[in-house]
Order: sequence, then structure tokens, then C-alpha cells
Amino acid sequence: MSGFRTVMLLSALTALFMALGYTLGGSGGAVIALLVAAGMNLFTFWNADKIVLSMHNAREVDAQSAPEFYGLVQALSQRAGLPMPRVYVIDQDAPNAFATGRNPENAAVAATTGLLNMLTRDEVAGVMAHELGHVKNRDTLIMTMVATIAGAISMLANFGLFFRGGNEENGHSNMIATLLAVIVAPFAAMIVQMAISRTREYGADQAGAEISGNPRALASALAKISGRAEMIPNPVAERNPAAAQLYIVPVHVSELFSTHPATEKRIAALEEIAQDMGQSGGPPPINMASQTSTRASALSPVVPPVAAPKPRRSALDPHGR
Repeated sequence: MSGFRTVMLLSALTALFMALGYTLGGSGGAVIALLVAAGMNLFTFWNADKIVLSMHNAREVDAQSAPEFYGLVQALSQRAGLPMPRVYVIDQDAPNAFATGRNPENAAVAATTGLLNMLTRDEVAGVMAHELGHVKNRDTLIMTMVATIAGAISMLANFGLFFRGGNEENGHSNMIATLLAVIVAPFAAMIVQMAISRTREYGADQAGAEISGNPRALASALAKISGRAEMIPNPVAERNPAAAQLYIVPVHVSELFSTHPATEKRIAALEEIAQDMGQSGGPPPINMASQTSTRASALSPVVPPVAAPKPRRSALDPHGR
């Protein structure tokens, strides 16, 4: 995503934040909202990754604590020509993953234990290649900033249900304006999110297919986890629906916050990519069979030969068991 588009998006959210502040508190409320939005933008720029990882109670892992998962991300990062990101695991049954950080040099990728336990090594590699695609496309900062500011807009709108500005003479009209604001503002923030979300996800799918070399593994992973992610509760997304845009697949919070393209369309696009890559008969065999998960699949191992630690325990268990 270009820097210009990033600036325009943040400007739109800041203006929305100010408009809501003006409706609830007049000109003084608008000034306060502007100062708060500016402070949030600056704070989030430097702390986006910390905010998201703390929100999910993510724990960092390394080559000793999660050799298979860490080694897989390391191999994919090398193929993508990216600095090695920090790697995190989230103890959560809902299968999902995301990337965060203000730039590739300060990026982090995370996956839930539900995802690691559900998918084969090939499919996990496809998912993490997708997340590295976000890092390579420099989507991670804007994803986190949008989620943070949109969440703040929703919170301010909720406050508007209990407090309103204005004077007694125009109390009735101000109440109507307040009600309109607290209803419209979250929808407007959602529209801004959705304006970039679909293109961003397709772009990361494309980049992930190129990084992993196996689009069908990512397609298989999407098919497996999309339904489960909607059914299994996600406490973080339930508390802050704006965070749902961070994940590789949508979660079942509200159809209004579905910021992802339909999974079927993404799978169809990945199938076209596979055919363009000459994989009409399925993914080519890769000489990493010794590192395949015990949860074997019909797909060939996804990562082409690169320097990666040889597993000594069961594949992709973040606890190294």
C-alpha cells in the first residue's frame, strides 16, 4: 500500500473522529478529538505491534521453544528476501494468524495454537507465507493503525449513547444529531476499513503463493480454517470488532465487520495462480519430505529447499512436545 494511500486513510479516520467529537462536544470536542487522534496516530506508529500482541496475550517463541514453527517462518522469510520477523504463538482454539509491525525490520507474525494443531506443515507454511506477504507489501502498519483508530471511534460512539453536548434550547435537535453520529460513525469507519481490505487480502494471497511456491496449500488452509474461525469464539475480536481485519480469515463477530473477500473467491484466485505457475496437475514435489508434519496430507511439502533446521520433534508443535 502506497504512502499516499496510507496518509489519506488515516486522514479520513482522523476527520471522522473529529466530526464525532464535534457532534458530542461542539468545537471544544472537535479540538479534543483532533488532539487525541494525533496522539493515537503517533503512539500507534511506534507501538502498533506491541498493542496487537498484548491484546492477544501472544508469547514470543524462538528456535529452542518452537523449533519447527520458528524454522518454517525462517525459511519462508529467506525466500521472501525479508528480515527475520519475531515469531509469536497465541494460546487460542480459534484457528487464525496475523502479521503486525510498522515495517519489515520491525515485523512480527503470530499464529494460534488452534491453527497449528489443525493444519499440516504445508498448509501452515502457506498461511505464514500469506502473512509475510502482508509484511512484504507493507500492509502491517496500516492494518494495525486502522484497527486501533476504528476501535476508538466505536468506543467514542458508545460514550455518545450516554453523554451529549449542546444546550437546553436545542436539546432535542442535538439529541437527534448525537444519535445519528453514534450510529453512522462506526459504519463509516467500517467502510474505510473495507475500502482497502479486499485488495490487501488478494495481494497478500498472491505474494504468499509466490513466497511458498504452493498456492494450493494456502487454498487448502483457507478452506479448513474459515468455517472453524467463524464458529469458535474469539474473545479479542468480540471485545474489539475492528481487530477482525487483522486475521487471515474473518471471525464471526458481525457481518457488518466482514472485511475479507469471500473465501471461495480467494480459493478460486489461488487456483488460477497455481495454473499460471504451471501446477495444473498439483504442486510439484519438494525435497523436504523429512520435515513434513505427522498430520500428513496429499499435498507435497510447501517450502522449496532452503536452509532450515531439521526437526527433532513432532512437526509444528509450539511447545516442542
